[in-house]
Amino acid sequence: MNKLNELVDLFETNRNEENAEPMKKYMKNLFPFLGIKTPLRRQLMRDFYKETGILQQEINLELVKQLWMKEEREYQYAALDYLVRSIKKINYSHLLFIENLIITKSWWDTVDVLAPHLIGKIAKDTPSIIEEKIEIWAFSDNIWLKRSSVLFQLKYKLETNETYLYKYIRANADSKEFFIQKAIGWALSEYSKTNPDSVREFINETTLAKLSIREGSKYI
Repeated sequence: MNKLNELVDLFETNRNEENAEPMKKYMKNLFPFLGIKTPLRRQLMRDFYKETGILQQEINLELVKQLWMKEEREYQYAALDYLVRSIKKINYSHLLFIENLIITKSWWDTVDVLAPHLIGKIAKDTPSIIEEKIEIWAFSDNIWLKRSSVLFQLKYKLETNETYLYKYIRANADSKEFFIQKAIGWALSEYSKTNPDSVREFINETTLAKLSIREGSKYI
């Protein structure tokens, strides 16, 4: 039995139709669900890793692709779990692969893992991709690439490059899109934990949406 089938068997055995409907509604009915809640899903993933030894092997992008193509949203969550656990193996060569995941079956639940964790890791290891690729995202027409450009430094703390952070926020400051306004606020609030004076000054000097200001000012 291949690894995909093993994981599908695990998930299908734990399908719960009673849970599936409210989970689907919470995600605006965009994706069907198996009805596996997060604690159980994480346990099933731990079982899968133990049974297959996949985390000790070369990264399996084909498995990620197969999981991303499946209908139920838990399979995308499984792919994200696997990628994050394999993060030390992620590098510049995976950039286009991750970008494709960002723009496929896009919603905040997948993008908010891919951007700060995976893209964040690649950009930290290979900073040249920021101007080569992420800058293009900041000015693109795709809101999920825009959101990723704002959020990729979310975990950087003292290593945050203010020039890029504020440039990409300014590039999207007039957006009417909720997910962009929210991302700007989130990025600012996180960075304010490290450098509150800088964020306070930026908010005072920059025309931002009310949502972005409210979220960004949480800790200052």
